[in-house]
Amino acid sequence: GSLGGIVLLGRLVPESPHGTGAIFLQDVLIAVLVLFPYLLYRFATAFGQLRSRYEPYVGLLTLALVATTFAVGRFPPAGEPRSTAVKIWLVWFLAHWTLLSLLVTVRLWRGGEGQPFLARRRVRTLAVASALLTVTIFVAAVPGSAASGAALAGQLLSAASVVAFLLALSPPTAVRAYWRRSEQRRVQAAIAQLMGATTHAEILDLILPRIAEFVGARAVTLRDAAGETLGSYGLEADGSGGGGATSVPMTSGELLIWTTPYTPFFGADDLAAARTVGELTLLALDRARLFSQERDSRLTLERANRLMTNFVALAAHELRTPVTTITGSAQTLRAREHQLTAEQRSALIEALAQESERMRRLVDQLLDLSRLDAEAIDIAPQQLALRERVDEIVTSATAEGPTAIEVSIDPALVVDADPTALERIIGNLVTNALRYGQAPIVVSAERSDHHLRVRVTDSGPGVAEDFVPDLFERFTRSGRTAGRVTGTGLGLAIARAYARAHDGDLLYSAALPTGARFELVLPQATAALPQAS
Repeated sequence: GSLGGIVLLGRLVPESPHGTGAIFLQDVLIAVLVLFPYLLYRFATAFGQLRSRYEPYVGLLTLALVATTFAVGRFPPAGEPRSTAVKIWLVWFLAHWTLLSLLVTVRLWRGGEGQPFLARRRVRTLAVASALLTVTIFVAAVPGSAASGAALAGQLLSAASVVAFLLALSPPTAVRAYWRRSEQRRVQAAIAQLMGATTHAEILDLILPRIAEFVGARAVTLRDAAGETLGSYGLEADGSGGGGATSVPMTSGELLIWTTPYTPFFGADDLAAARTVGELTLLALDRARLFSQERDSRLTLERANRLMTNFVALAAHELRTPVTTITGSAQTLRAREHQLTAEQRSALIEALAQESERMRRLVDQLLDLSRLDAEAIDIAPQQLALRERVDEIVTSATAEGPTAIEVSIDPALVVDADPTALERIIGNLVTNALRYGQAPIVVSAERSDHHLRVRVTDSGPGVAEDFVPDLFERFTRSGRTAGRVTGTGLGLAIARAYARAHDGDLLYSAALPTGARFELVLPQATAALPQAS
């Protein structure tokens, strides 16, 4: 703007001004020329760098030079002798211009460091343009330059400076394409890798930085058709991009691109390229999602097949022992009944009873699971006195009475639960604590947030950390207990299924300092039993 003003104003100023008005116009013209390097310097400070403490002094020196321009008065044209004041002013002017031009060149050249190649090339071309303009001014200031080859050199340098400014501020499409060829190659390489990426994060980490580099953006965000953010790159800690964002709509989403001082706006070709890469990214994300679903489905099927295999092996093993015992005992009684003593017959009958009970429990568990899976069990919650009901369950589970396990429950506490389901849950938890844990074993309960929480805590070794994710899976047993404790691996799966049939849950946590804690959480509407009148 200032250079354009100089050109227009120069048409009004005579070549050899005389008179107050003409000299004033000449001084105005020169003052605008003096302002140009300062304005260029202020422009260079906009590129995200910390301001120098010397900036106020630069402004004061410029203001002093402008004031001195009007104080000098008339500036003689080429060929006329120059007064001492004009010579001093000219030295000051050249020093001022050189200093500011040097600062501009250094600032712009350094400002391009770390920026995408297109932005770096543009600001460094600005630095070159500023340096060429300074050399042009020096050539024009040489005495007798108008009548020598220096005039032609000055015109060539001036033209080169103009071309450099033009390329920096508004580079043609072909020039931009040439300057960003390295970013384009990286984008193409990233696109080639998209089809090999299999995870959401891998795809976004691969492509979003390339988009930002290609268009020279501060930050990039990719959103889906519902407006949900799929991924971002370059955002600040508060989640913003540090300014206004340009929206690039796509067929099934949106790309948000934040500008930088080096790229204050984006051209149509920039946005078209970003849109194309964004569309490919959405396709790759869909592919990764389908791949993830397929992988999860495969893992689920493999897990189900493994569980089925384990179940067959476990069922065969668990049934073989009682069947063998029952068969052997029955055959012995039938073949040698009159040869056996009363004690031997009693022992065989006891073995028959124990193994029959063992088979009954296994069949009941399998039936429970099948009914729960088919949602064929009718859960009918009732108000039950929790302490009294837990004492009954503990007595049945231990066959030794509730004194074998400490029951720490408020007698006034009630539970809204199906009696059979509650017995299955608490019974399984107590049985597990007796089998796998150690004393003391405590059953406690509390009411909070409209939920009743019943905890069964033991002081044993607890559950191995690597087995916790499989703790409630069917037919799974920890390797360190499978060999020394009998069981089917169904108890906890059944207990959790009953808990969830109540719209509750069964949770596990490690007890401190050692042991296992299982917590039954049930939604409740009743606080306590009504007091007798």
